[in-house]
Amino acid sequence: MKAIYKTYRAIAVVALTTLLLASCSTTSKIPADEMLYTGTKSIKYEADTTGVSSEIKSSIKTSVNVAPNNYIKMLNWRYPFPLGLWVYNHWPNPPKGIRHWLYEKLVEEPVLVSDVRPEVRTRMIEEILDNNGYFSGTATYDLVQGRNKKKAAIAYTVNPGPAYPVDSIELLPDTCALYHMVDSLARRDTYLSAKSPRYCADSLKTARIRITNSLRNRGYYFFQPNYIEYLADSLINPGHISMKLMIASNAPKFALKPYKTGKVTVYLDRYQGGGTPDTIPLQRATLIQMQPSRFRSKLVNENVTFRPGRTFSVRDMNRTQTNLSRLGIFNAINIEARPDTLAPAGERLLNVDVFCTFDSPLEASVEVNASSKSNSYIGPGITLGVTNKNIFGGGEQLSVKATGAYEWQTGRGKKGSVFNSYEVGITASLAFPRLLAPKFIPRSRYQLNWTRFQLNADLLNRPHYFKMAQFNASINYDWRLRRYVSNTLTLFKLTYTNLMKTTAEFDSIMNANPAVAQSFRSQFIPQMSYTYVYDRQFNRDNTFNWQFTIQEAGNIFWGIYRACGVKGEKKLFGTPFSQFVKGTTQLVWGRRIGSGDQWIVSRVAAGAAHAYGNSSQVPYAEQFYVGGANSVRAFTVRSIGPGSYNGMPGQPVDYFDRTGTFKFEANVEYRFPIFGPLHGAVFLDAGNVWLLKDDPMRPGGTLKADTFLRDIALGTGAGLRVDISMLVIRGDLGIGIHAPYDTGKRGYYNMTSFKNSLAFHLAIGYPF
Repeated sequence: MKAIYKTYRAIAVVALTTLLLASCSTTSKIPADEMLYTGTKSIKYEADTTGVSSEIKSSIKTSVNVAPNNYIKMLNWRYPFPLGLWVYNHWPNPPKGIRHWLYEKLVEEPVLVSDVRPEVRTRMIEEILDNNGYFSGTATYDLVQGRNKKKAAIAYTVNPGPAYPVDSIELLPDTCALYHMVDSLARRDTYLSAKSPRYCADSLKTARIRITNSLRNRGYYFFQPNYIEYLADSLINPGHISMKLMIASNAPKFALKPYKTGKVTVYLDRYQGGGTPDTIPLQRATLIQMQPSRFRSKLVNENVTFRPGRTFSVRDMNRTQTNLSRLGIFNAINIEARPDTLAPAGERLLNVDVFCTFDSPLEASVEVNASSKSNSYIGPGITLGVTNKNIFGGGEQLSVKATGAYEWQTGRGKKGSVFNSYEVGITASLAFPRLLAPKFIPRSRYQLNWTRFQLNADLLNRPHYFKMAQFNASINYDWRLRRYVSNTLTLFKLTYTNLMKTTAEFDSIMNANPAVAQSFRSQFIPQMSYTYVYDRQFNRDNTFNWQFTIQEAGNIFWGIYRACGVKGEKKLFGTPFSQFVKGTTQLVWGRRIGSGDQWIVSRVAAGAAHAYGNSSQVPYAEQFYVGGANSVRAFTVRSIGPGSYNGMPGQPVDYFDRTGTFKFEANVEYRFPIFGPLHGAVFLDAGNVWLLKDDPMRPGGTLKADTFLRDIALGTGAGLRVDISMLVIRGDLGIGIHAPYDTGKRGYYNMTSFKNSLAFHLAIGYPF
């Protein structure tokens, strides 16, 4: 009884304290001629406002959006307990001590109506209306008071009036090359060439910047946006704006003349400074290099886009800067253009100086991570890497990485945790910033082309099941011919998988399912593949990404063996090689909602793989699976599929037979900011994998049209993300809605319980 009494007493004290805080005056110290500001009551638009865009309304709202006291701006909510104001009005502020510290931490000075200055806010609204073509627009305000006359909210009334369209634009007289060029650019400008656009000062400024940028790419390097002026007249045609384009009278003469590229000089400084200068004349530039250093002079011709004697272009400055930066061998790049004072009479030349400072060629990296897997394996891992970023003097990158991880499995009826698994590997890669072959692919303007040679070896030990070694070697080409399109061609990749050792438990599982056992066999996988990526942001509100990959394995080798008359199973170095084709595609599109950083992002992904000829099954590593942090997040990795198959009795839910040769996934996610780098998301995921070949040991796993929709797993959920620019840490809680297998419950929602329908995933980066 005493415990119950104490509980009720505590509740009563809290309730009484809350009532006292709410009832105590928070305006006792406010001067007689002042009022406490309680927020913006409303923004009312008079007359017809169908033509007032949401952007204008948003600008008006921002101009009057002053936060009152006890207000959480993130939630747009004024909470009812003004603790800070109560402290300001009722607590003394001693000069020191704990009470002074508490006062400073809790106090909140009142926001007064005079601090908000509503008369200034109305003038700001009228200025916004003027800048957007509503020249007769007006704005007023009223103070809205309640019982306490010392408090007031502000209600704004906006009467935008009619919008003034631009009915005509008089261009420059065609008397010189500059005027002709400005007129030509103005006629093609999206705003200036529009039919009767609404007058908008911001749009006119943007058009002026677009014209200036185009001029600077046509030799007018010193031209600035403020050299273009607009004269506007509303009297010629009342209710409309007549405009005239002019060149400012104070524009300097040298800025109104085009320039050509003069001498191009590239200066290379050693990263530690010092050295002896060495001058090397090249086709496109003069190279002055501090010796000793390792640098192939051919890179200057490949990456410096200036051409002496051609029209000077700012675009060449940007491309040269980008090309040299992408080499990854410089820590500082600066490009300067200056008039050639020794140029022949009548010629206007700009000499270009490119200053580059080498970075340290060696780079070491250490990555430490911890993993927690859905099959109860947990443990740390480490990756050690060393990279030489300029090993042959041409930006070539030689990197060696060693990885190691060990895991243990909790549970399993044992006391405590037992060391259970380890994985070690080493990868060596040599990358050239150009295509060594084939030569038919031209050099990209938008990005460096790369040729990569890679060797890799991995050893995975699962003491309860198997020990597996894998080796691979590959040659890859990466290039980009268009701004939004990137291409990757794996000219050749040879993988060797060797199942070195197995346990009786693993053998029993494989014996029970020959198809899965076939995918685990020791084999060579000789492959070729091509990946096409189209990635574009159409504007600030729309993004689109499409990826498509097609790969084949074993067909060339099979054709050679067949041509040589070899029949039956064909082997490479005494080991069978796999033969299959595989294709995957993924579309991701995003749409911004409103003016804030809120997005609806959707994804559709599909893939298919088919083994034939020398193989009866696609290798296990090339098969598809769903579930996990980047898939259907209501289910753990390999816990569903293929189809309605529900696993063998007593088998873990994320085991070897939960893969397929056909995959379909669809996701939609609403992303929104919460506070600072903290973001939130609500999502809906669907998907599954199926078999293209019937497997009697996995009933319900074959892809069939009549069961396709019923076999799709569905889940929803919510997540939190910490987005700190280069790194996104993500936690998602998935909630299952529909499992594709028989759970014993009827209806579409067939999860056995809410608790069992939950799955939490911690990951790095966005899911798509």
